[in-house]
Amino acid sequence: MFPLHDENPIRITPYFTYGLIGLNIVVFLHEVSLSSEQLDQFFRMYAVIPRELTNNFAQEWTTLFTSQFLHGGWWHLISNMVFLWVFGNNIEDRMGHSKYLIFYLACGALAALCQWFISMDSTIPSLGASGAIAGVLGAYVIRFPQSRILTLVFLGFFITTIRIPAMILIGIFVVQNVISGLLSLQAAANMAVESGGVAYWAHIGGFAFGIILAPLFGLFRHD
Repeated sequence: MFPLHDENPIRITPYFTYGLIGLNIVVFLHEVSLSSEQLDQFFRMYAVIPRELTNNFAQEWTTLFTSQFLHGGWWHLISNMVFLWVFGNNIEDRMGHSKYLIFYLACGALAALCQWFISMDSTIPSLGASGAIAGVLGAYVIRFPQSRILTLVFLGFFITTIRIPAMILIGIFVVQNVISGLLSLQAAANMAVESGGVAYWAHIGGFAFGIILAPLFGLFRHD
């Protein structure tokens, strides 16, 4: 399932949501202009490398933030930006511009730390806006659980759209990540080797911290 639009009106222009989407796109366009060697160096400089963060946190902590604007491919970028487009504007509307930006970046950094905790000795770059966006989803599901989301559904070769409550759509996202995260731990334990893939624990951590932090950033404030 892929969200297209929510039926939850906003009262402001979500400048920071638009700005975050624009910045992610600009950074990715820079990525695709690089050679393979240059891209690898770019990721090594700005993505989270768990082993380097473990060995030199004082120097590497900034990557917890810079990594949030890097993406590994077109689908990685597009899927993240669509989720941010659909859900971010309402959270910015409720929190206010500045608090929303701090909340977003904090969720992304904490999400990256969750993934780092699972694989402290890994040398595989960890990157993407998914952890921060998972925080936005956590905020959305506790503030607008019944909001209807127009969703694109793929059933084999059959494609349709349905309107479903946010709590169901986001709930499926969480369950998928928990199951995949647990399976990834089991696979790593069985194989005793390092492998790349989706940062499931960043998603889980970002979502959890989004639920915890959102009320502190004014999600339920009354205007």
